Amino acid sequence: MQQPPLRQAKSLDNVFNSAFWHLSQQDFTIDEIRSKLQRKTTNQQWIETVLARLIEGGYLKSDYEFAVRFCELSFSHELGAGAIKRKLQQRGLAGTDIENALEKVIEEQNIDSYQMASARLLSKYDDFTNTNTDKVYSQMTNKGFSRAEINHAIAQHPAKDTLRSKLAVKAEKADLATEIIKLFKKGKGETLIIQELKQRLIDVTDFENVIYQLSLSDQVDFYASCKAELAKKRYDLSDYKEKSKAYAYLSRKGFSSDEIKEAMIIDDD
Repeated sequence: MQQPPLRQAKSLDNVFNSAFWHLSQQDFTIDEIRSKLQRKTTNQQWIETVLARLIEGGYLKSDYEFAVRFCELSFSHELGAGAIKRKLQQRGLAGTDIENALEKVIEEQNIDSYQMASARLLSKYDDFTNTNTDKVYSQMTNKGFSRAEINHAIAQHPAKDTLRSKLAVKAEKADLATEIIKLFKKGKGETLIIQELKQRLIDVTDFENVIYQLSLSDQVDFYASCKAELAKKRYDLSDYKEKSKAYAYLSRKGFSSDEIKEAMIIDDD
């Protein structure tokens, strides 16, 4: 739904009142207030008069002074330098003003970014049982902390041993038999299956026994699977080079030598 047009100022006082109302809500840069007043009136002289008086009265700060105040407030709320810089850039401040303001506040307030990162992480998490490494890094990065600062914060956290990767959390919930069947149905052999499960941090301690039980119940048959995968290709097994390519292909799929040889013999027949 389109917003109704803003009521236009009929006098200089109207423009002043509009500016004061905006500034009572939060701090704005000079350009931000100018932009808001331009919606209130097309009288550029009124706008410049109001801006000049606001600056003279200390109601509007220079971009550098605005950046300094913004940095002070942001650091007090445990926001990292990266996020502060990003937010000030979004508000149109020059890089020089941002860098100088950050340097001034960090020096004057003796800001320790590593200590701040540790404090923020500790206030956010008593332990990490309901999150994972990926989320922690994403949240802390969004708050403006560097990877080095995040690593330090995690290392200092008393519950650091409970922090696990997203992959590890998912692996703990995985059922080994179910995962084996999924990969088997994709035409993968035993060797490739166990490699992929290990890469996904799934516990494969009972792998051989599970494979045996699945084969007894006819849920997996690698000899049949190997033959099926070979049938999808058009290798000429009467040609030595073609047969070597077929062997290499099935080997990459994770099938054993016996399974490959059996598939080729059957195919020859």
